[in-house]
Amino acid sequence: MFLARPLLALMSLMGLLAVSGFGGSDANAQQIFRSVSPDGRITFSDKVPQEANARTSAATALPIASAGSDISALPFELRQVATRFPVTLYAGPNCAPCGQGRALLSSRGIPFTEMTVTSNEDIDALQRVAGASSLPFLTIGGQHIRGFSEIEWVQFLDAAGYPKTSQLPSSYNRAPATPLVSVQQAQAPARPASAAGPAPNSSPAAAPADNPSGIRF
Repeated sequence: MFLARPLLALMSLMGLLAVSGFGGSDANAQQIFRSVSPDGRITFSDKVPQEANARTSAATALPIASAGSDISALPFELRQVATRFPVTLYAGPNCAPCGQGRALLSSRGIPFTEMTVTSNEDIDALQRVAGASSLPFLTIGGQHIRGFSEIEWVQFLDAAGYPKTSQLPSSYNRAPATPLVSVQQAQAPARPASAAGPAPNSSPAAAPADNPSGIRF
């Protein structure tokens, strides 16, 4: 009876996360586009803007793999986990919890992407992705985690199947942190949304068999 209580508490916590919108696997590879029309009107959309003269920016909220990092050089098992459940850290300057989260991921050898949130555009995009502007914000596959809690982050990393100790090769170099939103002047009409490629598979992947926390992705 007493051993079952922690498990029931964890299951209740996961239920609350799912209801709050932090467990949806359909968020994989989600993109947010910010468009500034010639008259200065700013709009956000999940579809590619069609205005040829608009200044357009795109923020990849949940990248499939670490941008700029060569995950093909990773050991096979780690590469499989990183491909199925990519990790992205959204952090800001002078954010002590962000530094703690970054240190945890680095010490454990997690190949992760870091997105910086510094400008008003970054904050607007983060609110669209996370539903709030608080940092740090972590995504592991389709799982969304607000704030830093070492116990919670470790539970989710374990459930995804990441090794408990670093398996990164000495030659591995993580890509530098990049702004969440990068604004650039559009030179030609954007491709229609249908040309952006097939929609990501929204079916949830099964969690590893060795998952005492019972977290499902």
